[in-house]
Amino acid sequence: MTAVSRDAEAALSHFEVERLTDRVAIRRMLEPERAYAAYALAQLDPTLFPRNEWVLSSREGARALLVHSRSGLGNALFAIGDPAALNAALSLHPGARFSFGSLRLEHRPMVERYYVLTRPQLMQRMAIANTDFEPVSGSAVRLTEADVDHVNRLYSLEGGQTAYTGAHMVEGLYHGVFQGGELVSIAGTHVVSRAEGVAVVGNVFTHPLHRSRGLATLATSAVTRELLGFCNLVALTVEAANEPAVRIYTRLGYKAICNLHETPLIRTAVDLQGAGI
Repeated sequence: MTAVSRDAEAALSHFEVERLTDRVAIRRMLEPERAYAAYALAQLDPTLFPRNEWVLSSREGARALLVHSRSGLGNALFAIGDPAALNAALSLHPGARFSFGSLRLEHRPMVERYYVLTRPQLMQRMAIANTDFEPVSGSAVRLTEADVDHVNRLYSLEGGQTAYTGAHMVEGLYHGVFQGGELVSIAGTHVVSRAEGVAVVGNVFTHPLHRSRGLATLATSAVTRELLGFCNLVALTVEAANEPAVRIYTRLGYKAICNLHETPLIRTAVDLQGAGI
């Protein structure tokens, strides 16, 4: 076996790194930062939990939780806790070659030891309570399996390949606005857990020819309304510099909670053993 890299060896000499399988214990670690940890909390859903790898790195006075998730929309990485402890967890469990990361600003130097952050912009986590929700009126409809062709056609307009299936429409929650028989605006979810009462809103997109007409607000309002019917935590992430989008969410009643990085990740070509991948 190739010798362990110096970084990994130093990290391992100070921290105990272990996999976790106790949902109650994991929930206790996430609860103090519920809005930031919304995606990870949703992964505690009994149907989602087996798809995840939960790694705790700890020593006296410091600990971090690292989550590697796998879903129909791809791989995801979530980090919470002490940056040095996170480094120890990543040194043993760096995750998939391609992933989508959610991490605090202070985690970035550690994550960049293992990954390239392809979208390092500052992001803002927002959350909403039932008492703050200010819905907008209009015609947005719940999308179903029958609408998946419309969904893929809309999401692919700006060049990105999409591969949504009917299962995504069933497992998630999507609302859209149709004009002339075509889907022109959509809002959906990254994850939904009825069991945990947690959802993360996302995938908000409007046809370029139909923007600045309030359609994204309408679609997001419809999704938010339905989610608040069974979730006590509904959150989303928006680029902090995207003032129009921030205004949309603020108008609906979302409040800024914290800053973070949410970015596609590409794992670098050196693993914890120091050898090429």
